Amino acid sequence: MSDTGGGSAGAGGMGDGHGRASGDGPLPTTRSVAVAESRASRVGRRMYSVVDHAATGIFAIEGATAGVLSGLDVLGVLVVGFCTALAGGILRDVLLGDLPPAAFRSPSRIVVALLAAAFTCLIAGELNEVPTGLLSVLDAAGLALFTVTGAQKALDHHSNGLVVVILGTMTAVGGGVVRDVLLNRVPLVLSGDFYATAAAAGALAVYIATRAKFAPVWAMSAGFAVCFVLRLVALTYGWQLPSFR
Repeated sequence: MSDTGGGSAGAGGMGDGHGRASGDGPLPTTRSVAVAESRASRVGRRMYSVVDHAATGIFAIEGATAGVLSGLDVLGVLVVGFCTALAGGILRDVLLGDLPPAAFRSPSRIVVALLAAAFTCLIAGELNEVPTGLLSVLDAAGLALFTVTGAQKALDHHSNGLVVVILGTMTAVGGGVVRDVLLNRVPLVLSGDFYATAAAAGALAVYIATRAKFAPVWAMSAGFAVCFVLRLVALTYGWQLPSFR
């Protein structure tokens, strides 16, 4: 009896020890995974914000530059720069039902757009001296940045692949369409230029990388690289979509 009791006690002791090992052991791992995921999420959100604001500034400069070269007054330049920078993101948010749009929930994007457009007004006299190659690179960078933010936001709203590509492309080219309409010219995206196609490819790259379990930072980096390089190669070699002329 005593042996049996001792055995039971021993078994119970072993069971308790094993219970602590099996119960407590996974907890640090679970906490570590949770902490890592939280950190990755914060990094992803921070990167998204930085990229989105950078794209806003670049497109504001690009739009304001187009306004200056079209002979608009100061107000006209500010309006074109502002619309070029924010129209694509606003349209994306409206279609996603993310209301009010991010541009109106915080003043930061509006401030960035206006400051960038105002800066362009200040250097208006020097714009004719800016190499067209530099403007093309800036435009390609803005296109790629807005592409990946649009695609990533669509993914955050659990959109399917087609919607991710459409909204990524729309975010990237929407501001340019509004700019060209305001300047009374055929939108670049509709004139056979390899512009929206590069954005669509970049958005698709973000989706594929995300499906392959890449972290958002790397998925956005892949999408940026695809769109940016494709756009610059198209400009270098004069790639055009077939047109009816």
